[in-house]
Amino acid sequence: MSETAKIILDGKEYVCPIITGTENEKAIDISSLRSDSGHITLDFGFKNTGSTKSAITFLDGEKGILRYRGYPIEQLAEKSTFIEVAYLLIYGELPNPKELNYFSNSVGRHTLVHEDMRRFFEAFPTGAHPMGILSTMISSLSTFYPHSQDPNRPMEDIDLTMHRLIAKMPTLAAMAYKFAMGQPTMYPINKLSYIDNFLYMMFGLPVEDYEVDPIVADAMDKLLILHADHEQNCSASTVRIVGSSQANMYSAISAGIAALWGPLHGGANQAVIEMLEMIRNDGGNMQKWIDKAKDKNDSFRLMGFGHRVYKNFDPRATIIKKACDNVLDKMGIDDPVLDIARKLEEVALKDPYFVERGLYPNVDFYSGIIYRALGVPTEMFTVMFAIGRLPGWIAQWKEMIENREPIGRPRQVYVGATKRDYMPMDKRS
Repeated sequence: MSETAKIILDGKEYVCPIITGTENEKAIDISSLRSDSGHITLDFGFKNTGSTKSAITFLDGEKGILRYRGYPIEQLAEKSTFIEVAYLLIYGELPNPKELNYFSNSVGRHTLVHEDMRRFFEAFPTGAHPMGILSTMISSLSTFYPHSQDPNRPMEDIDLTMHRLIAKMPTLAAMAYKFAMGQPTMYPINKLSYIDNFLYMMFGLPVEDYEVDPIVADAMDKLLILHADHEQNCSASTVRIVGSSQANMYSAISAGIAALWGPLHGGANQAVIEMLEMIRNDGGNMQKWIDKAKDKNDSFRLMGFGHRVYKNFDPRATIIKKACDNVLDKMGIDDPVLDIARKLEEVALKDPYFVERGLYPNVDFYSGIIYRALGVPTEMFTVMFAIGRLPGWIAQWKEMIENREPIGRPRQVYVGATKRDYMPMDKRS
């Protein structure tokens, strides 16, 4: 017999089915509660509300578990590539050699963007934030591919749009970086791998050869895999709710980029570097800031430590720490900010105050250090995050479309003024 929950309102009993997921997660289905009883549930920030059933990502913050389509993130980061993980997230299974070859070649054929888009870049003011640029450019792709605006087109057309997005995102991100730096943009070289091509477009110059360091490429590949999806977070939910209106995929992804931009979401690794720079500018007194972090009456918080979802440890941080150490050791960078980062990491991993409270360095801490070491400006950090998160956004959009989910329409509890009559201007005090 199926499990149910009973809700009693005004003496009347309402029966709601209990849904059990494959990992034994349980949810009370209140879909019919409003129509049956006239009541809604109120859940600020949707912290306890499931908006969908999804087969993409499983996350257990208490146990430090993250799996894409059932595969542990530790195995994927060690054995897979970002392109292979992108295929897994979007299509549900790891690709065989033929499928991976087709997918890689399809993505590789669509890395160029229309030359007219260069005019858009030139129109942005000097110092424009690259996330604002990227969101705009991704949205504008729908105007270059007007057929993508039809929500009922065949699946092969939708596949092409997905492949185009994955192909063009690094190109547009690199162009945003180059324009911000005042450097000439680099056209993609499709014989290179996805990661190598992006690094070439970011850091290459027409007047000199650029060789991709395999240690840097490996770290970048792992970072993108670790960021590829994270269940129903703010930006993924944004993509789904915008897509639920049957807006085109480019617009839905552009909305996801805007959501990721916020410092409470994708901007966390940028906040890490800004905190480290603040400590350096204050004289580099580590103990002062550690004491401030321990003081419950002080508003200062260590950025990049602990995680709202992971209560024990962030499994992604364990993976990327090694790649971070490899990058720093290989590049041998003399940077006082990175020196502070390593000292802070050492303290946090040993100090009982941080250990007991689970305030471990998280993936944002290490990704910020890696990007800093590579010379990526802090305002570009969230752009790098967006490249990694793109396959997850696409998978979330695709699942929502295939499930024929209804348009998203949250309810509210109205707390404003009750009915009142319009008062002429001369009678208002």
